Amino acid sequence: MAAAEEVVKDVERAIEETPVGEKREREEEAEIMAPWEQHASVISIPRFDYTAPSSLLHHSHSGFLVTCSIKREKSATKEVMSILGKVLLPLGEILKSSDESKRPKLCAQETEVTGENLNAEDLKPAKESVNEEHKSLMSLVKLTKSGLLLFTFPVDNSTDTTDIVSRVFQFMESGALKAPVWCHRIFPVQATCALTEKELQETVSKLVQRFVDDKQNTLSTPVKFAAGYNRRGVEEAKGKIQKASEVLDQCPLLDRTKCFETVAAGVKAIVPDSVVDLKSPELCVMVELLPLSRIPNGSYVAAVSVLPHKLVSTKPKLAIKPLVPETKQKKGQN
Repeated sequence: MAAAEEVVKDVERAIEETPVGEKREREEEAEIMAPWEQHASVISIPRFDYTAPSSLLHHSHSGFLVTCSIKREKSATKEVMSILGKVLLPLGEILKSSDESKRPKLCAQETEVTGENLNAEDLKPAKESVNEEHKSLMSLVKLTKSGLLLFTFPVDNSTDTTDIVSRVFQFMESGALKAPVWCHRIFPVQATCALTEKELQETVSKLVQRFVDDKQNTLSTPVKFAAGYNRRGVEEAKGKIQKASEVLDQCPLLDRTKCFETVAAGVKAIVPDSVVDLKSPELCVMVELLPLSRIPNGSYVAAVSVLPHKLVSTKPKLAIKPLVPETKQKKGQN
């Protein structure tokens, strides 16, 4: 028995003295464990909020749209919750719960991970990584397309999602966060709206005004802007359910040209002397069609954000920056 204990101590010392070995062990463990098990010790699986799609049809929400490996949505959900939990922690402040048996939650509905029960000390890393004002705030929204996750805040929540994503990149660059395995991109949703000309233009104008008013953003004259539009899932729907002309009759803004014209009108309503610059835009208007589940046929909702150049990549097309450089990403990315 004593000899066995000495062997364990020797192994522990070797691990402590060889930091490079930690990365190798982590990679080997990831290959052995089922993907969802890699975060199961501290993160629980949120349930879908089936009331969220209806709310998105009628109200504007902020949140995060995450792209991930297909068929790895469960693992990516836990991974992004861990990332956001660490970033939401205010500097120098740690959440202290009066009841250590209660664990703070990022999502409104969470279910415990099946398996071995964990004590308060086991859950302490997750418990200390979540800001109290953000716990139980986000909803996980069910989508009809694989490789996508949507988290939304309540209607009256004013969380700065762009700042949070900026901090994610800062944490990763500093080494405070490890490169994610399953999550590819985190798109900060500043607002949502019905995909109609009136609502999209008004939403873009409101967000551009907010961007212009932010003193942290330095703009030249004329202001250079670009627009990006993702219609995830629409092409499949057009091929399987309806002809393209029928879909466009229902929602003209599914046409890329029409959408870009509406976005440009929203920008110029606030900054009349703005010009399009696809290579080095100062502000980037991003529109993401949300493939929501459980909404009426012919209803479309878009996520909209106005982002600084530092958060986007312009090649091969305008998009939110990947969390890991694309050359290092695995197959199956979105």
